[in-house]
Amino acid sequence: MAKQEIPPTRNSLELRKRLKKKKPNFARQESWRYKRLKKNWRRPKGLDNKVRRKIKGWPPSVSTGYRGPKITRGMHPSGFQEVLTHNAEKLEEIDRKTHAIRIARTVGKRKRVKILVEARKRKIRVLNLKEAKEKAEEEKELLEEREDEEKPEKEQITEKKKTKRPRRKARKPKGSAETR
Repeated sequence: MAKQEIPPTRNSLELRKRLKKKKPNFARQESWRYKRLKKNWRRPKGLDNKVRRKIKGWPPSVSTGYRGPKITRGMHPSGFQEVLTHNAEKLEEIDRKTHAIRIARTVGKRKRVKILVEARKRKIRVLNLKEAKEKAEEEKELLEEREDEEKPEKEQITEKKKTKRPRRKARKPKGSAETR
């Protein structure tokens, strides 16, 4: 569990937002020149490398000066510390004033419902609540569609039984390989 920290103030969250706007998108050197190089940042290590030497006109290099405020590092934009939960028992350890939960994606429907009920009781914020609701709605729709499909199939089967005709055996062509 994460250690107790001072909750970040609105000012520090706003400061982080402003600093992030100023931060450049660091791209791998010469990635704009060659298709085979992806944009993902790689530290330049060459002896004469212009980015490593911070030559004017070349893109900026990653450095600690671009970091955000220490209080807000690893924080959710809402100002809560994110905690990944796999079961309802983990909610006992959570402080609702500083933590918010994110239900793991591998959690099934039944456990997800238990976690949501327990979180409501304890008044804990759930960060991916919208996704959980959408999944539940999709599953309900799928169940309804399946039920609707099964009903007409049963009716069609009863109609087919009434108009059943005897089957004829398929005729084999005369020049086939089986007659040899």
